[in-house]
Amino acid sequence: MKIIFAYSGGLDTSIILRWLKENYQAEVIAFCADIGQEEELTGLQEKALRSGASKCIINDLREEFARDFIFPMFQAGAIYEGQYFLGTSIARPLIAKRMVEIARAEKADAIAHGATGKGNDQVRFELAAAALAPELEVIAPWRDERFRKQFPGRAEMIAFAQKNKIPVEASAEKPYSMDRNLLHISYESGVLEDPWFDASSPEMRSMYKLSVAPEDAPDEPEYVDLGFDAGDCAAVNGKKLSPLGVLQMLNKLGGKHGIGRVDIVENRFVGMKSRGVYETPGGAILHLAHRQMESLTMDREVMHLRDSLIPKYSGLVYNGFWFSPEREALQALVIETQRDVTGVVRLKLYKGNIIVAGRKSPKSLYDPEIATMEGHASAYDQSDATGFIRFNALRLKLRAALRRSRSPV
Repeated sequence: MKIIFAYSGGLDTSIILRWLKENYQAEVIAFCADIGQEEELTGLQEKALRSGASKCIINDLREEFARDFIFPMFQAGAIYEGQYFLGTSIARPLIAKRMVEIARAEKADAIAHGATGKGNDQVRFELAAAALAPELEVIAPWRDERFRKQFPGRAEMIAFAQKNKIPVEASAEKPYSMDRNLLHISYESGVLEDPWFDASSPEMRSMYKLSVAPEDAPDEPEYVDLGFDAGDCAAVNGKKLSPLGVLQMLNKLGGKHGIGRVDIVENRFVGMKSRGVYETPGGAILHLAHRQMESLTMDREVMHLRDSLIPKYSGLVYNGFWFSPEREALQALVIETQRDVTGVVRLKLYKGNIIVAGRKSPKSLYDPEIATMEGHASAYDQSDATGFIRFNALRLKLRAALRRSRSPV
């Protein structure tokens, strides 16, 4: 048997890799998608081979991640439950897609992941696999009673690693867990499981990797211009950049000014609530700038229609339905709405705040000759509003009259 395993190099996946090899008598190929983990990838290949993998495949998917996953999602204005920029959610379908491609190239029988049975990631990986390669078996050790019985806790994992000379950092558990990619870093579990715990307190300053605390940000604001073309940010401060380049630059700028920290309690797809802390500096800037560009260039009814679909679209991403026909249908509508979302948005970054400083577009629907409050004549005749109000007030007047007729004398 041959298994393609989503490997990160941490304690859990290092143990699972060896467990899969021993319990399935399988050849295990470790796969890691480079989607912006930075230093976390150092020494990964050697570690995977020493843990029992027959080989370790590391693919740089950062540009694809930005271009084909993050940017289309941001065109849709997606934000889960009004707060979460979906940084972890949007990464999983890409990882699963590449795992399926490797499985077919390697003629593997199954893919495997280290997601727990309590979280969202198991659903995201497996729904993507079902959509792309239903013939492949999916192995989820955390849902296997044999695995949970052998490893009821972290101590048993560390002992197993030491006994089998598996190279992991067998140290005391950090008071939280983290997951990093190009769009964000997420922090959860441990001390963060208490929703009253202050994750912005001085003792937690060292947790954050992408941004300074807003109170430690520069005392002077910084301006940044974002150039949009058909709904995608294509330039920063006049410099043309690829989607990857845009996010890298915005992450740097946003992090410098303490932008994009979010602390939320969210509703997991499996039914429970969970508390998460997120750093999304570049994504927060991009999301707000994109909205400002739309406000200038998008037709009102088109905007309201698209906005009505944001909760649905965001839910599909969060719950793992990226490769579903309904998400693809929504994306087609989104693409149509973005045709004229072109121009430049200027923002001011200051101590955790993103402040709009200007917007302009050759496709602007804003006409100062119509919008002006000055008295000179324009294309809009204020007298026309009388009939407009009268028509819209008719049903309200009829309802009021009916209520009066029913009132006791």
